[in-house]
Amino acid sequence: MAHADSELRVTELLASLSLATDLGTGQPMGHGLGTSLLAVAVAREMGCGPEQLRHVQQASLIRFLGCNADAGDTARMAGGNELSLMAAIAPTHMGNAGETLRAIVRTAGAGQPLASRARLVVSALTDNEADARSLSEHCEVGAMLARRLGLDQAVIAALQHAYERWDGGGHPDGLEGDEIPLETRIGIIARDVDLFARANRDVTGMLRERQGKAYDPRIVDVMIGLAQTYREAEWDDVVAAEPEPIDYVDDIDQALAVVADYVDIKSAWTRGHSRQVADLAEDAGKAMGMSHERRRDLRRAALVHDLGRVGVENGIWDKPERLATWQWEKVRLHPYLTERILSRCPALAGLGDVASSHHERLDGSGYHRQTTGEQTTEDAMVLAAADVMAALTADRPHRARFDLEEAARLMHAEVEAGRLEPEAVAAVVSAAGGPPLSARASNPGGLTDREVEVLRLLARGDTNRLIGDELYISPKTVGRHVENIYAKIGVSTRAGAALYAMEHRLLG
Repeated sequence: MAHADSELRVTELLASLSLATDLGTGQPMGHGLGTSLLAVAVAREMGCGPEQLRHVQQASLIRFLGCNADAGDTARMAGGNELSLMAAIAPTHMGNAGETLRAIVRTAGAGQPLASRARLVVSALTDNEADARSLSEHCEVGAMLARRLGLDQAVIAALQHAYERWDGGGHPDGLEGDEIPLETRIGIIARDVDLFARANRDVTGMLRERQGKAYDPRIVDVMIGLAQTYREAEWDDVVAAEPEPIDYVDDIDQALAVVADYVDIKSAWTRGHSRQVADLAEDAGKAMGMSHERRRDLRRAALVHDLGRVGVENGIWDKPERLATWQWEKVRLHPYLTERILSRCPALAGLGDVASSHHERLDGSGYHRQTTGEQTTEDAMVLAAADVMAALTADRPHRARFDLEEAARLMHAEVEAGRLEPEAVAAVVSAAGGPPLSARASNPGGLTDREVEVLRLLARGDTNRLIGDELYISPKTVGRHVENIYAKIGVSTRAGAALYAMEHRLLG
C-alpha cells in the first residue's frame, strides 16, 4: 500500500473533513470548499492579515465538524433521515422562524403514515429545548475536535460559537454583535451565500433581508459585491487560497484519530469502533511480520475506513430490524464515499484503496467493488478481519455483542466459507485476546471505576433510568455521577462526554 505523504497540509486535511461534513449535513461535496473560498475573499476585502485569513479559512472549512454529535436524535425527530431534514433547514437557519417552520413541515417524517408524521412535526416544532441542546452539542464537539487537531484558539472559539447571531438570538451563548468571533460572523454568511447561489436563489435579497438580524451589516456590504462573481469552488482553489507560510500537520496519526472519532460519534452503536479496528489491524500486522511502515499505513487506513458512513442516514445505521433492499444499497455505498473523500487529498489518497476495501470478501461477495482474492491485498484482508471482529464484539441495534470465543467461531466459519483470509483472521483473533481494558492502572481525568461504567453507558445513548437499571443504582445517583463526570472531564453535553470516552479508549 502506498504510504501517506508526511507533508500533509492542514488546509488539505480540513478540506477533506469539509467533504465529509458536507455529506454529514446532507449537502453536495464541495459546499464546504465554496464556503471557505467566499469567506477568505471577504476577509481579504476587509483587510485581514495573514494569520486571521488562516483562521477564517480553517473555521469556515470545518464549520460543521460537530454535526454528527446528535445525528441519532435528529434522525428520530426526522423519522429516520436526519440528512434530509438538515439539508432542508440549512438555508433557513439564519432566517426567520417561519422559514424554518415550513422546512420542518415539508421534511420531518416524509414518507411515513400521516399520523406518525404529524407527531414528528409537532414534536420538532415545539421542543425548543431540544433544538438549543442540539446546537450546543454541535458547538462543543466541534470545538473539542478542533482543539485535538492542534488548531489555534481563534478557530476553536469560532466553532464554539458557530450558531450565534448578530442580533443576539443565536446559540450556544446568545452573543451579540462584535462579541461574536469575526471568523464565525464571516463563515455564517459565506455558508448561506454558497447554499443560495447553488440553488439559483436570490442571494442579494437574502443578504439584505438578514442584514442586521443574523448577519453583521458590514460583512453583508462586502459580500454583496463578491457574491456577484460566485462560482463553485474547486479543491485547488481552496489550497491556493491558504496564506503563507504553509501550515503542516504535526502528527498525522493523531489527526486521523480525530477523523475516526468525528465519524464514530455519529451513532451510539459505533462509538470507538474505528480506533478498535485500528488497534486490532496494527497488532495483527505485527504478528504477521509486517514492517513498521506497513503497520503504520494499515493503522491509518483503519482509522479512516468508515469515513463514508457520514453520508448515510442514522435511520439506517440505527435500525433494529432487517434492512430493506434500498437501505442495503445505501450501506454498500459508504466504502465508495470513503474512497472518494480520501482521493481528493494527495497526501491521504494512498490510504484510500485499503480503507475502502474493508467490506470486500475473497469470494467476490463483498462491496463496493466485489473484488476477489486475486484482486485483494493482504493489508485489505487484515483490515476486513479487524472490522468484523470489532463489530461482532460490540452491541448493535439488531443484536447483542458476542463474546470473544463466539466471535472467533463465527470468523472461522467465514474462513471456511471462503470469504475471509485464514492468516488474517488468526492474527486478528490473537490480537483481540489481549488483556482487557479494565486492567489499566488508573482511569483518565481522575474518573472512578463506577464513573467509567456510567460514562460508557452514557456514550451509548442510554438515559439515566436505563443506566440505573443496568448498574442497579437509582436514576438520581446516576445523575450525580453524570454531574461529577462532566466536571472532571470539562464537558457540558452528552455528546462531549461520548467524544471524551472515545478519545481515551473507554468504550472497549
